Amino acid sequence: MGRWSRQLAVRFVAWLQAPAGVHWLDVGCGTGAMTSAICAYANPSSVLGCDPAAPFIEYARHHFTDRRASFVVAGVGNLPRHPGGYGGITSLLALNFFPDADAALREMRAHASPGGMVSACVWDYRGKMELLRYFWDAAAAMDAALDEGSRFPICRPDALTELFQTGGLRDVRCEPIDLPTTFANFDDYWGAFLGGTGPGPAYVASLDEVHRAALARELESVLPRGADGSIPLVARAWAIRGTTN
Repeated sequence: MGRWSRQLAVRFVAWLQAPAGVHWLDVGCGTGAMTSAICAYANPSSVLGCDPAAPFIEYARHHFTDRRASFVVAGVGNLPRHPGGYGGITSLLALNFFPDADAALREMRAHASPGGMVSACVWDYRGKMELLRYFWDAAAAMDAALDEGSRFPICRPDALTELFQTGGLRDVRCEPIDLPTTFANFDDYWGAFLGGTGPGPAYVASLDEVHRAALARELESVLPRGADGSIPLVARAWAIRGTTN
């Protein structure tokens, strides 16, 4: 998923149209895709990436050379503060994994400066995030209890908008960002689910060899194909932003 999240981060930063020269907090930064995009395209004064997973933070620290970026092990519930607040607080592909999204958003808003921007971006699990939608539909055909769309009901524009509005933010705007995600062949697609990291790969890793092979066959039979055998899909994410009073 890393290749798509890095592309999404660039598109998301462009969509935000954030002012230059502000201090940013990247919540749930992972290995730093969003922090990298902010440094490259938003002209920040600084970016602090935080994540509760120490291995992610260690990786980011060793792979960043931009002096405006720094990283700390921290998560929702103990977000780091900045004097006067952050001009931009964002979270890429993490909001739906927070145990209490309402509390997380309130904490993010509380750490923002007056008039600061709070934003998030999540995959459209129920709809046009096709590389995951096909996967979970095939998995659900074998196990009806499985459905990422039902697991993450917040990943819809109406739910996100309500979350931000009731969270005390104004000028809330929510729009889709679509990425083309074309795979060379089925092996290229299937390989994305064999790494063990993330809900999809973790589910594949939990299957025995027989059921894993059955899932692969089901997927191979339903995925769309181009004339050259490639698999052309669309990955849709919902981007949302709002400002503090």
